[in-house]
Amino acid sequence: MFPTFEVVPAVDMQDGEVVQLVQGERGTETRYGDPVEAARRWVDAGAKTLHLVDLDGAFEGERKNAAAVEAVVDAVDVPVQLGGGIRTAADARTLLDSGVDRVILGTAAVNDPEVVADISETHPGSVVVSLDAREGEVVIEGWTEGTGLRPAEAAGRYEDLGAAGILFTDVDVEGQLEGVNTDAVEAVVDAVDIPVVASGGVATLSDVEALHDAGAAAVVVGTALYEGRFTLEAAMAAVR
Repeated sequence: MFPTFEVVPAVDMQDGEVVQLVQGERGTETRYGDPVEAARRWVDAGAKTLHLVDLDGAFEGERKNAAAVEAVVDAVDVPVQLGGGIRTAADARTLLDSGVDRVILGTAAVNDPEVVADISETHPGSVVVSLDAREGEVVIEGWTEGTGLRPAEAAGRYEDLGAAGILFTDVDVEGQLEGVNTDAVEAVVDAVDIPVVASGGVATLSDVEALHDAGAAAVVVGTALYEGRFTLEAAMAAVR
């Protein structure tokens, strides 16, 4: 999935616009304009993968940015992974058949782990399980409900069910530009043999390097790129 370490720009969408939230809280968003313009900007800067999130779907369980997602998929020629509001295997297959390269399942995978195996049977290598952690506990439903699961323990379960990778988001540092928690990432990396994509808290090039050194296969970066803390080109060069 990631033959070499990648820096993956985030295109999080709410009400048809690109936004970034602080700790996943609605009402904290900063808006960054049109999703297609953002996607093209990152591809032009050298992105090899794009990370799309339908935030309305994540919070409400119903994908409300489908048109924006479709426009991005049509506009770029790099792999696209999508999360937010994908609740059933049928939803996932429809997206995969329409041009999305990988689906990211969080709430659906926690509520029904077998959905990962179900989708993987018809679309091998297409499911990334999102393990979003607050204070060391996996949270779901747009980061609003605790599950009692520990990320590293859960990651092994989904690897056995056929997940192609794990997206680990540290909600405690998400969107704050205050640095990353490498210990939490290392714990998940050590628990599985599939790629682990890290997300949350990246503020500097040193954070990108630290996640690379922690064993992550890729890092998703949002706010730091949109706020110009560093360029995508510089981030890729830092771990080349």
